[in-house]
Amino acid sequence: MAATNDPATAMERSVPGTGERERHTIVAIVYDRPGVLNRVASLTRARNFNIESLTVGQTERSGISRMTITLNGDAFAVEQMTRQLQRLVDVVTVVSLPREGTIRHELVLIKVSAPAAHRAEVLKAAELYKAALVDLGDDTVVVEYAGTQQDVDSLIGILAGFGIREMVRTGAVAMSRGSAIVEIDDILRSGIVPAVPPSA
Repeated sequence: MAATNDPATAMERSVPGTGERERHTIVAIVYDRPGVLNRVASLTRARNFNIESLTVGQTERSGISRMTITLNGDAFAVEQMTRQLQRLVDVVTVVSLPREGTIRHELVLIKVSAPAAHRAEVLKAAELYKAALVDLGDDTVVVEYAGTQQDVDSLIGILAGFGIREMVRTGAVAMSRGSAIVEIDDILRSGIVPAVPPSA
């Protein structure tokens, strides 16, 4: 096939990334300091990403939190964003978890309409998913369930048939399978980031 000298074609081919939007899971290890969550979320929004969920929780190390960000975007653009996140003050490290070999779970609390005439059916549906019964009211029950996004969606679909009165759902938390871990202490000892965050 003959080579083309069309400048427009050459420019188009030089643009990195496919433009295909995929779901990505980003883990950011950060210091527990005021404003860090806002800075991370603001940078993500500035890159025009649609955040599906953002969860924050404590890690095994005091003073260090773990953010799990689920978003959709082009792989190249996500890589550029993770590099920018790494440069933020109070960010220890940023890791993009692969789609394979990663555990991703969500937690949901669902308050379901459960009058006496239908309560047994509601409880049976919850039992099929091994959901925990955490409250039993006069005409409602509250179930708690943790699982993949698909499993949570499936349970919600089943219980919706009985009437969902109230629901709260967390974003995803994620962790690599096997022995792979995010070595927080090793990163701090390496001196890449300060062991003690700079004062505000």
